[in-house]
Amino acid sequence: MVNYFGKAGHSPDYFLIAAAFILTVFGIAMLASASSDLGKIKFNDSYYYLKHQILYGLSLGLAGFFAGSFINYQHYKKFAFIFLIISIIGLTLVFTKFGVNVRNAARWVQIGPVSFQPAELMKLTFIIYLAAWLSNPKMKREKNLSEGLIPFILMSGFIAGLLLFQPATSTVVILLSAGLAIYFLGGAEKKYIFLMILLGIVGLGIIIYATPYRLQRIVGFLNQDQDTLGANYHINQALITIGSGGLTGRGYGQSVTKVNYLPTPIDDSIFAVVAEEFGFVGSASLIALFGILTFRLFWLAKNMRDRFGKLILIGFGTIIAFQSLVNMAAISGLAPLTGVPLPFISYGGTALAVFLTMMGISVNISKYA
Repeated sequence: MVNYFGKAGHSPDYFLIAAAFILTVFGIAMLASASSDLGKIKFNDSYYYLKHQILYGLSLGLAGFFAGSFINYQHYKKFAFIFLIISIIGLTLVFTKFGVNVRNAARWVQIGPVSFQPAELMKLTFIIYLAAWLSNPKMKREKNLSEGLIPFILMSGFIAGLLLFQPATSTVVILLSAGLAIYFLGGAEKKYIFLMILLGIVGLGIIIYATPYRLQRIVGFLNQDQDTLGANYHINQALITIGSGGLTGRGYGQSVTKVNYLPTPIDDSIFAVVAEEFGFVGSASLIALFGILTFRLFWLAKNMRDRFGKLILIGFGTIIAFQSLVNMAAISGLAPLTGVPLPFISYGGTALAVFLTMMGISVNISKYA
């Protein structure tokens, strides 16, 4: 295979493939365990959620993985802006008749029998667009105020606004953190980075203060021993679930809290089920695997000569690292509760499809690192 620069690509990074494979298989297995009782109660089918995840998440994700693995990543430069526009249209559709409201959040779009989360798709397209935008050899956007920083802030702010209205605060933090990482490691002036961090902190603080339910989450996080049957019920049940796993856990499928006590055991709280069934050893191994995958993506980025590929790997690595950290920290009581899924593990077809597609593109880029 020859890329745009006339340099033949070598074998893909099999370490990356193995890490993605292990996480995906473990995620399917954990979903089977965490959702069996819930599926039986709600749909009289113990495998309802598992079949849904395989049909709408794994199958599409594998298609995205193989397509991303074989299509030369340089092609995405030409379509990066179109991809971003499609994602923005998706974010606006959640506020129309196509939007589906679940748990007081408008994050889903349903067209016919197909439903998906545009915010998950944005994680993929935003990274590709930023990488293409910053790797334009004719412009030094990372050093330029009018052609770099200001457009970056306006574009990021517009996307953040659409997400905040859903609301999807945690997704905003994850997405903009990845964008900031790309901008910073792409060579931006330090003063620009400090300015954007300051704007982000101030803006997020104002939003949290102005919306009671967001403020309640922060207050609840700071006072976890209070109102354990009300606002802090979720986090306290999650901590009990994690603690009951001990060193080696109760065993696969043996969780006793996943139905009657632990809220959202198949998505936000699935890490607690992992800890209960596999104990400290299992949960620590999962954390280590996320760390290894992230390190590998950044290591490949370090060795990548092509700027476009380097920035994509940085963006994907940051999203996977930060989202897994936010999810596991929140459900362990180390951060305020969020609504973001654990990559590759939580229930959610769109998220699994997007993360597997990210891995496929990363595998293709690894051929030229």
